[in-house]
Amino acid sequence: MTVRAAIADAAARIASATPRLDAELLMAHALGVSHQDLLLKRLNDAAPASFDALVARRLNHEPVAYITGSRGFWTVEIGVGPGVLVPRADSETLIEVAVAHFAGRAGPKRVLDLGTGPGTLLLAALAEWPEAHGLGIDASDTALDYARRNAGTLNIAERVELRRGDWATGVDGQFDLILCNPPYIGISEELGPEVRDHEPAGALFAGADGLDDYRRIVPDLPRLIAPGGIAVLEIGWTQAAAVAALMRGAGLDPVLHHDLGGRPRAIAAKMPQS
Repeated sequence: MTVRAAIADAAARIASATPRLDAELLMAHALGVSHQDLLLKRLNDAAPASFDALVARRLNHEPVAYITGSRGFWTVEIGVGPGVLVPRADSETLIEVAVAHFAGRAGPKRVLDLGTGPGTLLLAALAEWPEAHGLGIDASDTALDYARRNAGTLNIAERVELRRGDWATGVDGQFDLILCNPPYIGISEELGPEVRDHEPAGALFAGADGLDDYRRIVPDLPRLIAPGGIAVLEIGWTQAAAVAALMRGAGLDPVLHHDLGGRPRAIAAKMPQS
């Protein structure tokens, strides 16, 4: 069977929002080539025997990023696996907001990523601003191990400090850019098997209404945001009003931002102008 035919067969069996793309990414991984090279050069090759085992894992709802070992995010490739949250394109909204904030001015020098996971937001920001240094905090040793490896792979480990911690507890100083993608799913919400059965619950769920971690994070932001700086937090699409109210209660000015699909995705906060 050719690569083209094997991809078509797998796509017909994969139950996901993007079955064709899933099959292509698995095939590129099996061949050890980029997705682009697969589509441009390899579709008429013989399909490798290893492809079937990768498809079988996907049919068991294992995330493609876990199977291939990485996921592209912004301008970087983030290594992932069991025990860490898979980077999602919607989270790039936070980096877009930060880029817009610093446009026409000096970029951030100090970056803080609360709940850094495998380093997704932190490493994307440090790749965007080569003069910046960053601190990533996470409660998971597994996630921090991935973040360390990713920082090394991207050759920016010397600009990264990673620390096990409980949100901003014990974090001192001020930061020009604060990024955070906290758990925001209510414990009663239904999730598909790809997320529910594979990704870590601690990175997903945050109490009955999904707001527990915002209630802990937001009060610390005023002391952490440097003059002229900004904090950008990811939110669930129904949580804009609640998180904005928490920010206003902490004395911050919140601004809502939408993702490319038009859904509420992030809230940026700055200290009010005096």
